Amino acid sequence: MVKQEHGFTLVELMITMVMFLLVIIAASNVFTGLLTQFKQQSKIAETNIEGAVSLEMLRRDIESAGYGLPWNVTGVVDADGDGDFWEHVVSYCEAVSDLNVTPNPTTFNDGSSAFPCPLAVTNGSAPRAIISGDDSGVNFSAVAGGGADYLAIKATNVANNATAQKWTYLNSDGTKTTWSPACENLNKYATTGDTDCSTGASTENTVRVMVISPGAADANSRALVVNGAFFTQYSNTGGFFDADPTTKETRMIYGVDRNTDLRMPFNRVDYYIKRPATAADMPSRCAPNTGILYRATLNQSNGQLLNMPILDCVADMQVVYGLDTDNDGVIDSDTDTIAGLTAQQIRAQVKRVAVYILAHEGQMDASYTSPATILVGPDAILGHNFDFGTNINYRWKVYTLFVRPNNLR
Repeated sequence: MVKQEHGFTLVELMITMVMFLLVIIAASNVFTGLLTQFKQQSKIAETNIEGAVSLEMLRRDIESAGYGLPWNVTGVVDADGDGDFWEHVVSYCEAVSDLNVTPNPTTFNDGSSAFPCPLAVTNGSAPRAIISGDDSGVNFSAVAGGGADYLAIKATNVANNATAQKWTYLNSDGTKTTWSPACENLNKYATTGDTDCSTGASTENTVRVMVISPGAADANSRALVVNGAFFTQYSNTGGFFDADPTTKETRMIYGVDRNTDLRMPFNRVDYYIKRPATAADMPSRCAPNTGILYRATLNQSNGQLLNMPILDCVADMQVVYGLDTDNDGVIDSDTDTIAGLTAQQIRAQVKRVAVYILAHEGQMDASYTSPATILVGPDAILGHNFDFGTNINYRWKVYTLFVRPNNLR
């Protein structure tokens, strides 16, 4: 009996192999596309999360501008009789020079010109709650012109420490008001494993504080109390309360720093864009014409900036102020600079702060082409048209933030 054996010819095998390869190639192309899209979308999601967090930090800081900030000063002698008491506040000194930051952070200093701390003014001046440098920062636009803005905010509670978030009353008999729970008090901290002080709290009476006299008139309202120094420790406020039996004034104690002597009667945080000097410190996904948006707190010990990156791939930042120049409660003009205003004028006139931040979502996408320019700001006068040059294969986005500073008055 003859057995029949069936098989495939070489041609059939080759056809099958070609079809199989075509299927594999098609599947690979689909997979590659999906993988590329997934990577792009994941980077976009990452950018959006970073943007939400950074904008919320910026919003809180702007809303806090002026919190605990002294308007006047008492307890010093105007030795030269020029009417300026701030220049006689011993050791009030803000930022030291830093040539690695544009503009130099000393540009936004207030205080006493009599001490080794560069000032933007020739004489001492009361601290301004918020101030910015218009077009004074880095310029990543393809067209020469104005650069990014630089923003400085001054308040006691913008520092990254628990002491700066606390305050209490200093009564006319020298006693201090205490709060419940215990951790709300200036000299109390939670122990390890007890975050809410429910089982007790550690006591630190050496935290650095300052005392504010509420006053009764414009000339002495919210006055920084100086008793030799403009700050003291929590346990040493004996010379800072109102001992006059005719006034019996209740004063405010604001926490400023946990363990460092103060160089300024508040804390300060600066926002600016910078591209790191070391290439490895810049995310590889970012366009060449971008940097990092930093939130930098001013160190009380040495006046240097402590940088914290909060948003990557940032190309521009513009700040616009809504002013009430006639004191009728209605914003009547917008401006991109308040450098010419005094601390008192800033408190009276600034009703809204708008911040525009230009960054790109995700990474470069060769299949996407953005417009050649984009408006950063309400118009080209208060902001400017940013030119991307050849960097158009990125999904550029303008984050817009409108904030009403609640602590200026």
